[in-house]
Amino acid sequence: MPDNNPRIPFQLSSERPKLKAFRGKPIMVHIVVNLEVWPFGQPMPRTILQNPHGKSPVPDIGNYSWVEYGLRTGVPRLARIFSQRQLPVTNMMSASFPDYYPRCAELVQHAEWELAGHSLFQRSLLYDENEEAVIDETLERLEKFSGKRPRGWLGPGFGESMNTPDILRSKGIEFIYDWMVDDTPCWMRTKNGHLLSLPYALDLNDVVIFALEHHSAEEYYKRFQDTVDYFASEPQSPPRVITMALHPHIIAVPYRLGTFERTIDMLLKRDDTVFVVGSQIADWYIEQNSAEHG
Repeated sequence: MPDNNPRIPFQLSSERPKLKAFRGKPIMVHIVVNLEVWPFGQPMPRTILQNPHGKSPVPDIGNYSWVEYGLRTGVPRLARIFSQRQLPVTNMMSASFPDYYPRCAELVQHAEWELAGHSLFQRSLLYDENEEAVIDETLERLEKFSGKRPRGWLGPGFGESMNTPDILRSKGIEFIYDWMVDDTPCWMRTKNGHLLSLPYALDLNDVVIFALEHHSAEEYYKRFQDTVDYFASEPQSPPRVITMALHPHIIAVPYRLGTFERTIDMLLKRDDTVFVVGSQIADWYIEQNSAEHG
């Protein structure tokens, strides 16, 4: 029978291998903060202001300022929120970020956020002539900055070529976040061995909720509450991952942060949740379901 997905064999979630919950908690909450470099002299990857003259200006001062405001004011706010609650965080960082925003990079390094690869700039690998060279440079620069080679990867805009997973696996990447096909990790096929796909977020992503669907902050709280309530109501409540995908210029503004903190606290108060980083999810899954059996 042909498989339409060349990377992940199709499987009903109800027929997947049974898993033991992480530390006895069936809902793993994964906080992810994206720290990205949007080049000043290029069109912005996303905008909050429409151009009134029908062309994308370069430089785009308004939309560039939107993003930089998030880095200047939003990152310290997020760091404080997570530190006060002693929460683990995964950081998807453009490898050029420490060069352009060294104080911001030092702040999150001091907070011990787990680092994952996120290319050099906020630009899809589809637009790079030599993606292997970009991946090499990304991993080398992040390792030089942090002292550790990243185990995980998220493509800017989830962008991949037909060869990206093969290249990433050949460079030692163990898990990626681009394929959002299930609530638990899935093994992927590559030419260089198996690669683990970790659950990420689309409809729970702050970009989708606020920048694309234009909801109020209350919708953010409601989606997370409804999701975990439904997970808990399902028969036998199998372990699941719920990801909070965050961008400082989106979530970390004053009129959303209060509701965001309420969302965090709601999840913290539950007796069926545990906060984790990407490597913990990967190690938990691999221990129970290795690629050879998966």
